[in-house]
Amino acid sequence: MSPISGTASGTLPGTLPGVLRRAAREFGDRTALVEGDVTLTFSQLHALVQDTARGYLALGLQPGGRVAVWGPNKISWVIAALAATYAGGQLVPLNSRYTAHEASDLIERTAAQIVVVDDGFLGRTLSAELREVSALASVAAVLTFEQIASCAPAGAGAHADAHEMAEVEARADAVRPDDIADILFTSGTTGRSKGVETAHRQTIAAAEVWSAIGQVTAEDRYLVVSPFFHSYGYKVGLIVGLLRGCAIHPAATFEPGELLALIARERITVLPGAPAIFQGLLDHPDFTSTDTSSLRFANTGAASVPVALVERLQTDLSFEMVITAFGMTECCVATMCRPGDANELIATSCGRAVDGLEMRIVDHETGVVLVAGEEGEVQLRGPMVMRGYLDDPEATAEAIDPDGWLRTGDVGVVDADGYLRITDRLKDMYICGGFNVYPAEIEQILARHAGIADVAVIGVPDERLGEIGKAFVVRRPVADPDALLDQAAVIAYAREHLANFKAPRTVAFVDALPRNLAGKVLKNELRSSDD
Repeated sequence: MSPISGTASGTLPGTLPGVLRRAAREFGDRTALVEGDVTLTFSQLHALVQDTARGYLALGLQPGGRVAVWGPNKISWVIAALAATYAGGQLVPLNSRYTAHEASDLIERTAAQIVVVDDGFLGRTLSAELREVSALASVAAVLTFEQIASCAPAGAGAHADAHEMAEVEARADAVRPDDIADILFTSGTTGRSKGVETAHRQTIAAAEVWSAIGQVTAEDRYLVVSPFFHSYGYKVGLIVGLLRGCAIHPAATFEPGELLALIARERITVLPGAPAIFQGLLDHPDFTSTDTSSLRFANTGAASVPVALVERLQTDLSFEMVITAFGMTECCVATMCRPGDANELIATSCGRAVDGLEMRIVDHETGVVLVAGEEGEVQLRGPMVMRGYLDDPEATAEAIDPDGWLRTGDVGVVDADGYLRITDRLKDMYICGGFNVYPAEIEQILARHAGIADVAVIGVPDERLGEIGKAFVVRRPVADPDALLDQAAVIAYAREHLANFKAPRTVAFVDALPRNLAGKVLKNELRSSDD
């Protein structure tokens, strides 16, 4: 089949500092962020980012230096993140549910110069946890969200002299569209997470094309449930707010009752999320008594979406427009349905290529480009495709061919109208609650347990989360039968070393794992045995 593409997008500032300046200039006194009783205008946000960037420079942040931000969706996260790129640095968002071991590994690999954490989130003191597990050799300072938020909007920049602020603005001026803006980590099939490097122009392109299809305007009130450390919370959440001038309401955690109250109180209009998010709202006892009539645009995906759910989003949750989409960290926005598409098409497809992006289906063994209706690997090319993987040219070359085509590892079919349907995965990755989970990473962690001789992990269907992990474990023999490893011990060990969404929910103990002659685990047999 021929590559499928849309039209090119309009002209916008090429850098994130430029986007923030434009937002302050064009949307100045409009509401930019709302968190509880705290409200910031775009002008106030700009001033706070400038002041925080000045602080980064005072701490020695160099052009291209990395700032790691570890915490949930809050206004302080936004300020800390935008200040990183405004000061000419690169943003490294860390999963708020990571253990200190996971977070410190990424801090060390990126040689982050500044780390910003939310001490107190979920009862944890993240700064202390980090210091317990790592010397943080590259880090000049560990700041807290409380310190970032300590500058009242009216006082932002009050302690900076003209020379300091001129230095900040010069650093912002020096940023170029092809400079790396952010490094988002996604686990790899080898079990080692990969840092996806994205340039300023690419992050902006993703936000622009998504918000254009979603018809987002300055009148919208956008509830961002997807985590800011995820491309869907950051790029098509926060950055969309800056581009379109709409108010962003960050949600630190997913509490259906609290979010329903917020939707009614703030008259929320835009709410993207994984299917589990919407199902959680619909199933909550407060749903029937909550006014959700303000809702306008829902964007979902990351798992199969039942037609009945699409219909309930329109009828019960009152959304005027429901659109499914497909993307990945390496290409934040790839395909989307369009306004007016039929419910059946929305539920059974991922949409068609977004503006400016090309898509093709390829036989992954022969490299032959296939025609409509034939199943093969989904490949993408365009402005949203990543620059490459951090410090890993071999993995980058494997992922992106010399002509710029990204090999997604997903198997799909495109119909005659260009609509994509994902049918399988070349990789073993599964999706839990909207988050990609890579079994190889979990297997490496579990293999370190003294009581485990061999282990394999697969994703199994789950009504609420889409898929959850199931571990097949071969136990090491023990002299005392009472000391034999059980399911609770395996899950507890996983949760100690991994974020909750990665930890398997069930464990099956087997005498041996099925393997081929090359020693590779036959996961299809494990999936068959689980049916």
